[in-house]
Amino acid sequence: MSQLNPKVGFVSLGCPKALVDSERILTQLRSEGYDIVPSYDAADVVVVNTCGFIDSAVTESLDAIGEAMNANGKVIVTGCLGKRPEQIRQAYPNVLAVSGPQDYQSVMEAVHAALPPRHDPFVDLVPRRSLGFGEFEGDVGIKLTPRHYAYLKISEGCNHKCSFCIIPSMRGKLVSRPVDEVLREAERLVRGGVKELLVVSQDTSAYGVDVKYAERMWRDKAYQTRLKALCEGLSELDAWTRMHYVYPYPHVDEIVPLMAENRILPYLDIPFQHASPRILKLMKRPGAVDKTLERVQRWRQICPDITVRSTFIVGFPGETEAEFEELLGFLDEAQLDRVGAFAYSPVTGATANDLPDAVPEEVKQERLARFMARQAEISAARLEARIGTVQQCLVDAIEDGIAVARSKADAPEIDGLVHIQNAEEARLRVGQFVDVEITESDDHDLYGDAIITAPVRAGLDLKVL
Repeated sequence: MSQLNPKVGFVSLGCPKALVDSERILTQLRSEGYDIVPSYDAADVVVVNTCGFIDSAVTESLDAIGEAMNANGKVIVTGCLGKRPEQIRQAYPNVLAVSGPQDYQSVMEAVHAALPPRHDPFVDLVPRRSLGFGEFEGDVGIKLTPRHYAYLKISEGCNHKCSFCIIPSMRGKLVSRPVDEVLREAERLVRGGVKELLVVSQDTSAYGVDVKYAERMWRDKAYQTRLKALCEGLSELDAWTRMHYVYPYPHVDEIVPLMAENRILPYLDIPFQHASPRILKLMKRPGAVDKTLERVQRWRQICPDITVRSTFIVGFPGETEAEFEELLGFLDEAQLDRVGAFAYSPVTGATANDLPDAVPEEVKQERLARFMARQAEISAARLEARIGTVQQCLVDAIEDGIAVARSKADAPEIDGLVHIQNAEEARLRVGQFVDVEITESDDHDLYGDAIITAPVRAGLDLKVL
């Protein structure tokens, strides 16, 4: 692009849902002729997409705004923390504009006001059929992930009222994207080279509830705006499909057979949060722990290769030592494959802040350490059982002759890795699928060798006739 183009710096913080928002804003900026630059000094204005889920994220966001203000001075703030404009303006009264999450129009209006787009009489005359904000026919758009995987956001907002969470107050109630729109986006991404689609939302299981599962057409076939139908449509594409943020509603059982048939990845990311019925009630979460265990066992009967990952909160207000032991017992019985956890932290505006019997910080940290140590033992044993198996993997990077890849059981950034020792001999490339024979394991990762076909071992290139 010309050096005369206006230049925008961009900082993206927070979860994958926020990253998708950033991708859409960046795509719109580029479509209007703005250059995206990697430094504050080179930028005419800086956009900061913030997170505000927990207090540490608020601090990180305010620090990022401050850094941009000090280095550049012209800053537009958007994202979840933007729902608390008074907090931002108290710290930085001179920011140019503040808007909330997914408010793309306000971001663009603020950019236009600070930095009007340059008129190009040639490009501006070329018609392009819009498919939605920042998306045009034939485009993949700007991605902030590596070329071979992408997050696919299917809805915005959440209808739950979890006592520890303020997401509904920031992102509103559930708003599902029409299923045909989601499937068309997925199709464009796969055509553009994406090998793995990571389905994200605040509540993936609730997809379509708000639109009464409205039916739409894609590839001359009718699909309901419903989780199972979405999975069936995505299974028609030549890519891995991985499901995140799935609440354990009964109808989730309907997609497990699709996993057993290898139509979508045998992977469920389900935020259980705790295992004590009393604590779950205080969290305003489903509390039928016995039924949850039964369903996990049933999923494994239907699809033995299924990976179940979850997240938990330790040290929630009122949590006793006995209730924490219940949680450890749940880990032992459920034998979950992948687990994340964090110590409870008060979030401004969350109703859990008013609960009595706060757990002392040192107790929270001690419980968190015990929790992660117990899960590390479980994870190590489950990974050791994979030694001697062959796992299909997707290569993310190649470093010093070793390929860093992920199996079907591993989501990017939050799960383990597969380290492939013979990357050079196997001529592996980033974004390539490869079968790997597993030879070693540790608490979180697997190690192995790519299975090499005879022509590659002989130093020959396969030719397609």
